[in-house]
Amino acid sequence: MTGFNRLSVPDLLGGMAAGLRVLGIDPGRKRIGLALSDVGRSLASPYGTLARGRLAVNTADIAAIAAREGVGGLIIGWPLEEDGRMGPAAQAARDWARAISGATGLAFALWDETLTTAETLAELIDADVSRQRRGEIVDKLAAARLLQAALDTARRLGEGRAAITS
Repeated sequence: MTGFNRLSVPDLLGGMAAGLRVLGIDPGRKRIGLALSDVGRSLASPYGTLARGRLAVNTADIAAIAAREGVGGLIIGWPLEEDGRMGPAAQAARDWARAISGATGLAFALWDETLTTAETLAELIDADVSRQRRGEIVDKLAAARLLQAALDTARRLGEGRAAITS
């Protein structure tokens, strides 16, 4: 797979070699949350956080993580408007995703991340996690939430396709 290919999540996962993982990316204004799938691509786990900075620096960091962890594709958060339209933030995220994909050589899929960070933050508040700790972990937890949602949806779609063809 070469970079700059925007695919659907099922096509991205289906086109990856067995044993490769998926890196989930939640690009925020200040921080980039990262999550990593298992090699079976069924479970997402929080991985870490990068400071949002120059594209070249963020790309190098993401490429290094992808190489170290055996990543074969990217699922990148796409902040659509609540009505599903693509506003300025979604356009910027799409352009950023294309640049990351092109620089890393990894294909990508965009996933609607509407409210993932807000929902994750609300859960942390409900769990009485301190404000400082919330700030440290919310982005990687939001990345894991969006990656898990994408993996679950792709699995359900795959099961539906199998039922139709059998």
